[in-house]
Amino acid sequence: MKKILTLILAVLLGATSYAQNAKKTMDKAVSAFKKSSVSANYTATGQMNDSGSFSLKGNKYRAQGKQAIVWFDGKTQWTYMPSTEEVNVVTPNPNKVSGLNPYALLNLYKNGYVLTQKSVAAGTLIHMKATGNQPIQDLYLTLDAKLQPVKINFKNSKGWTYVTLSNYKTTKLPDSTFKFNQKEYPDAEINDLR
Repeated sequence: MKKILTLILAVLLGATSYAQNAKKTMDKAVSAFKKSSVSANYTATGQMNDSGSFSLKGNKYRAQGKQAIVWFDGKTQWTYMPSTEEVNVVTPNPNKVSGLNPYALLNLYKNGYVLTQKSVAAGTLIHMKATGNQPIQDLYLTLDAKLQPVKINFKNSKGWTYVTLSNYKTTKLPDSTFKFNQKEYPDAEINDLR
């Protein structure tokens, strides 16, 4: 009986250690986003099929895909659709932001998720499993040796999305990068939906 209790205790302590290691790893990875701006290319498949580039600075982002360009300055989101030359302006809810903003996805680990971590060939794999009714139910994040994300696979109510990141760069970007500039799109029709 003592051996069984010792084994159970060891397993529980080991699981706690993995969760603590995963949290520390995520803390380090997310802190890099807070310190500087980053840009990268992405390819998404599954529930979201697109490819393009994005830039992040804290909770601000700009994403340019095949069908749209999205700017988010931390409060307001502009979505320009070249096919219709329209810009929709909204104040998105947190669920909408977390589905589009890699920074928001990375910050999900802080509340409502159980974390595990393991080493893989590419670096470190973090698994975030929702403990309740979260917009993202499962998330697998692969970090390279520099703790930069190279893959983000997540499941929401619609299914799985698989994102591969490349050409990841730390750079300095002005705040104007994350706001729609009407001078660049003079013929665009503005639809303010706020």
